[in-house]
Amino acid sequence: MNAVTSNEPLAPGTVNALAAGLRESVNARFKFWTLLGILTTFWVYVAVSNVLYATSLQASFSHMAPGRYFAPWDARVLQHLFLYPVLTLCVFSSLRIGWTPMWRALPLQVVLGLAFSALGAPALVWGEMLTEKDEWHSEHQGPYTWSSFLSGPEAPTWLASGINMLLTYGFCLALLTGFAIYQRYRDSQLRSAALERALTSAHLAALRMQLSPHTLFNLLHTIRGQIGWDPAAAQAMIVQLGDLLRRLLNAGERDFSRLPDELRFVRLYLELQQKRFADRLTIWMADLDGIPPLWVPSLILQPLIENAVVHGLAGHNGKVEVRVEVSVCGEHLLLRVINTIAPNSSVGQAGIGLRNVRERLAVQFGDRATFSAAAADANNWIAEIRMPLLRDGPEPAAAGSESEAPPQRAQTLERHVAH
Repeated sequence: MNAVTSNEPLAPGTVNALAAGLRESVNARFKFWTLLGILTTFWVYVAVSNVLYATSLQASFSHMAPGRYFAPWDARVLQHLFLYPVLTLCVFSSLRIGWTPMWRALPLQVVLGLAFSALGAPALVWGEMLTEKDEWHSEHQGPYTWSSFLSGPEAPTWLASGINMLLTYGFCLALLTGFAIYQRYRDSQLRSAALERALTSAHLAALRMQLSPHTLFNLLHTIRGQIGWDPAAAQAMIVQLGDLLRRLLNAGERDFSRLPDELRFVRLYLELQQKRFADRLTIWMADLDGIPPLWVPSLILQPLIENAVVHGLAGHNGKVEVRVEVSVCGEHLLLRVINTIAPNSSVGQAGIGLRNVRERLAVQFGDRATFSAAAADANNWIAEIRMPLLRDGPEPAAAGSESEAPPQRAQTLERHVAH
């Protein structure tokens, strides 16, 4: 059962938007029993504090001059029991009414508060009648008229009781409203975090989509160059290309993959390029058997490898060596791609591949990962990724190939970065 029904959106900065937001928060998050529990706890506290306060004052006054100055404790307990359903009805009605439009809601809210506060003194009288029936009738013998009520002590007592109950009602309503504001603030934070995760996932998916067509385009050009003069080699390369595409599709579905699988993918790509440039291209790969079982962003090395092959071979007819190195330094993983370049050649750093690597590392690790790409000397270019160690993946027990590993989400691995 919902306490409020409203679909008005929250637009911060206006009274109407705040009231609409409160009603939406109560409708969406505050179930009936939650509100009732908060209200009941508050009212029990009010009843206990009022009884203890009246009892202590009665004891103090009786010590100075014997007599009864305050209603007995059991009558006050009955007073709060009588007022409890009225308080519940008024509070739930107030939350349902809301505060918009102000010209109509404000008078209704005031009427609810006055109606509740006006019943404070009569509820206490009813409590006294039930607990001390004989004493009450003996004190009120004869006709009891409005003139006697106004001229006696009852009128100021009722006025004081009404003001006290009105303040109590206002505090109760403010407590529930404040709790609703807090709940809405917490919900907005959760929605913001969810939207941020969704944006991150969409960003990473867009970056991966940039890689696949670019890689495929380069490989098709490589195979086309072999078809005319070496059909057998072209056929073998097509088989390898099929394996490469399978790995590419599987890796593109995940945000992270195992480091050995990433290096196998890199080696397969380099072997395809080496068949085309057998007389010019030499590759050196880190020993896969000695690679630690770590996790890295999927396809993070692919643009660096493409950049090494394309820019390494450009501008000269000499031999080119591409080296892929892996090392662990403390709690960081270092991935290096080193390639020879033409002497004094100018290699740009703003290509789509390098920009892709920088953006993915920034999205997935923030300032915990760094990427650099620059000329080490006149004949060598080095691209280096420094990232936190990811020892545990979402499926640590998976030992199959890339095609056997299920798609993973980036946020699943984020909790392992701090390990």
